[in-house]
Amino acid sequence: MGNAWWNLTLRFLLELSALLGLGMAGWSFPAEFWRWILALALPLVAAVLWGTFAVLNDPSRSGRAPVPVPGAVRLVLELIILFGGAIGFCLAGHAVAGIVMALLIALSYAFSLDRLGWLLRQ
Repeated sequence: MGNAWWNLTLRFLLELSALLGLGMAGWSFPAEFWRWILALALPLVAAVLWGTFAVLNDPSRSGRAPVPVPGAVRLVLELIILFGGAIGFCLAGHAVAGIVMALLIALSYAFSLDRLGWLLRQ
């Protein structure tokens, strides 16, 4: 399951961008009190979910899975968080960034078909 270095780098940057997009979506909430809560909570919850629910022996990660889940569940979680970040950029008024991010997510997964197949077999 060898991913090219550029795709692994892109995936890492997309993960960070998703957290930023979720935080920006929270910050765009109109109520001042909730703005602070959501801007901090959305990326924090996403990061905890990302790090906690994993497929056992996933070679694209450490192989460890604090809470093992089937591959399809992990894939859905990844897609929700990544595209959630892209949507977050759009909600925060940065539609171009959100669209570019969504296209880069699709590109990354298009070049990760071996990993997608592996996840769906788990």
